[in-house]
Amino acid sequence: MIKLTLKDGSVKQVESGKTVFEVAKEISEGLARMATCASVDGKTVDLRYVLDKDCSLEIHTFESSLEGKKAYWHTTSHIMAQAIKRINPKAQLAIGPAIDEGFYYDFDVEKNFTDEDKEKIEAEMKKIIKEDLPIEKFTLTRNEAIKFMKEKDEPYKVELIEDLPEGEEISFYKQGEFTDLCAGPHLMSTGKVKAVKILSSSGAYWRGDEKNKMLQRIYAISFPKASQVEEHLAKLEEARQRDHRKIGKDLELFMTHKLVGSGLPMYLPNGATVRRLLERYIQDKEIEMGYSHVYTPSLANSELYKVSGHWDHYKEDMFPIMQMDNEAMVLRPMNCPHHMLIYKNKMHSYRDLPIRIGELAHDFRYEDSGSVCGLERVRAMCQNDAHLFVRPDQIKEEFKNVVKLILSVYEDFGFKDYEFRLSLRDKENKEKYFDDDEMWEKAESQLREILTELGVNFYEAKGEAAFYGPKLDVQLKSAVGHDVTVSTCQLDFLLPERFKLEYIGEDGEPHRPVVIHRAILGSFDRFMCFLIEETKGAFPLWLAPMQVEVIPITDAHAEYANKVAEELKKMKIRCEVDSRSEKVGYKIREAQLKKVPYMLIVGEKEIETNSVGVRSRSDGDIGAMKLEDFKQKIKSEIENFSR
Repeated sequence: MIKLTLKDGSVKQVESGKTVFEVAKEISEGLARMATCASVDGKTVDLRYVLDKDCSLEIHTFESSLEGKKAYWHTTSHIMAQAIKRINPKAQLAIGPAIDEGFYYDFDVEKNFTDEDKEKIEAEMKKIIKEDLPIEKFTLTRNEAIKFMKEKDEPYKVELIEDLPEGEEISFYKQGEFTDLCAGPHLMSTGKVKAVKILSSSGAYWRGDEKNKMLQRIYAISFPKASQVEEHLAKLEEARQRDHRKIGKDLELFMTHKLVGSGLPMYLPNGATVRRLLERYIQDKEIEMGYSHVYTPSLANSELYKVSGHWDHYKEDMFPIMQMDNEAMVLRPMNCPHHMLIYKNKMHSYRDLPIRIGELAHDFRYEDSGSVCGLERVRAMCQNDAHLFVRPDQIKEEFKNVVKLILSVYEDFGFKDYEFRLSLRDKENKEKYFDDDEMWEKAESQLREILTELGVNFYEAKGEAAFYGPKLDVQLKSAVGHDVTVSTCQLDFLLPERFKLEYIGEDGEPHRPVVIHRAILGSFDRFMCFLIEETKGAFPLWLAPMQVEVIPITDAHAEYANKVAEELKKMKIRCEVDSRSEKVGYKIREAQLKKVPYMLIVGEKEIETNSVGVRSRSDGDIGAMKLEDFKQKIKSEIENFSR
């Protein structure tokens, strides 16, 4: 007998040699029906996996975990490949992995997939599911596997196998007449998949290398229930409507151009207005909390990053060196080394600390051209960065104040769906991190203690720390269900040591400060992306690029409309007059499309009563209001924005 420690901590004894599926059946028939794969001692395995020793066992279903979903989706990718081979036997298979939301498969085919092709493929997939073909696993030696795939005329599979080391045992999965190279895991039969939908197709270079052949990729999704397909399609449509790239173009917020380069967005006047307001907002908050702001150059000698340690841990993400006279210069990926030097510029007493240095810092990181995306992932960014230099006895208080600032900002913006993540190092992968076990244990335990004292709910994530220390990341849930890291706060004992930072203590002796790295809005670019998608471009009044549109009913009312606009501009309200010779209804619709919070319609009646007809973006027609009353209303809303 062997002992299996289940997810709930209970221990189950079973005979050695049973498969995961057999154990699932013993636990419950329902679990066996829903099971897709399992984790044995933390390793994801097939339901066919034989249990022959004491271990921990977690059985996954589609609903219980991402691993469970991926096994389901990976199986469906094989069903899709089988369907395509039935329709077009000459199609050659490349790769077909499960991804975070569904799966794709790459094929070498003579022509691009059409909508008609995709309909045929989906129909054939449903046929294969109905056939309920058993899925069987078998293994071959490396040489046998190469021969097997050559006989099937699958050159891409041969290349993948040839990249594997000698002596490697290669696994395959067979369903009916179809066999594919695969590590698994997979479901027990094709009939376990219930609902499928092909989503899109596109070109994709083999192995992501533009020097290789362009293949055809099909994206698809599958679920245990047909209703889940409809829900997913609705979610995709919602995401399409919220896509910040589309909204950014429609509202003239930002643009990109190939002559400027990939990942280098340019802010247009509307976007620049929003960004300027965000910058002023966070700087004012920081000034209230005792921060001093600085400007530092975006270029630095590469030696600076060798001193800081970034060169060893981060140079792959930096732009290449520029040789200038006798200096090797680089575009900076982050600005903490600059702030270390600003602190070191003069001697400090223990009474001076904490010292809080903030900056709207322009940083540059090399991102592959295929991964850059609008404002979400860029090569040049502006960060809401700051570094707090504190005595050891001030760590808790200052870290707590950073968390309170984060919570205050999120309340201002109405963010409610977020989680705190304590990002730790991976002890099994120490080369990624600065090698000082004592420092890591001290820093991680202090952060854990601070979060516990604050009463903040948090979860821990191994392997997500910075190379110099653990950090607190705040994971915001976006309107389309994505986790987005916005705010971060990091504890650092390393850089003060590497830069030999000091302060004179109460005892008259030099001491080493501790540095807290923190970003509240994070990258302004990514924060703008998040805000655009959250609001669908309908920014709150205080942040809207244009706050009021004045609409004269006819040309005869234009003079009064301009007078109203001037009154509002004196209050620093961003306002314009739509004086085009168009119908009022058309002008209102245009203002609505531009997401303007207030429209003021003016005609004879409004001129006679010194009033305005108020229409709200969100509430529709509010009705007539004295101009002075509207001025007070909008002033109050801006000053007391639901921040």
